Amino acid sequence: MARIYISLGTNISPEKHLKAGLVDLQQYFGPLQLSRVFESESVGFKGTNFLNMVAAADTDLSIAQVVTTFKQIEQDNGRIRGEKKFSPRSLDIDLLLYDDVICDIPVELPRGEILFNAFVLWPLAELVPNLPHPVTLQSYQTLWQNYDKQCQQLWPIAFEFPPELLPINTL
Repeated sequence: MARIYISLGTNISPEKHLKAGLVDLQQYFGPLQLSRVFESESVGFKGTNFLNMVAAADTDLSIAQVVTTFKQIEQDNGRIRGEKKFSPRSLDIDLLLYDDVICDIPVELPRGEILFNAFVLWPLAELVPNLPHPVTLQSYQTLWQNYDKQCQQLWPIAFEFPPELLPINTL
């Protein structure tokens, strides 16, 4: 069984899509461990603010099967393929880590944006502060402590998680 870490982000009906994405992830992967939800300014384009968070789950699926599942959940929540890279999203789900696997195919693992985007690193550092990044070997807490927090604006928000989620560990 592999431990996976998942980033979720949305800026189109964000509360609705984030809640729906969590419920769908639970249906495929079972109980989730969740970070707090953060609001952040859009990165790479001018747009409405995003809601972002990180979830952890366990799976017997392969990396490719996990990614396919994420794409299906995104599509079920109104994601349109072929959008510009930096544009509004109904739901964006990315595989950040699959145990400590390092690979480029079928996706880049660990996902590169962990080290560059506050909206991924801060929730991941809260969720698993002592886990080492598979490449840098630094803990996520250390990576977050050393991150230039002036380059991206991000703040935790109060968020009402869907009541149908199984008992979960949230921060």
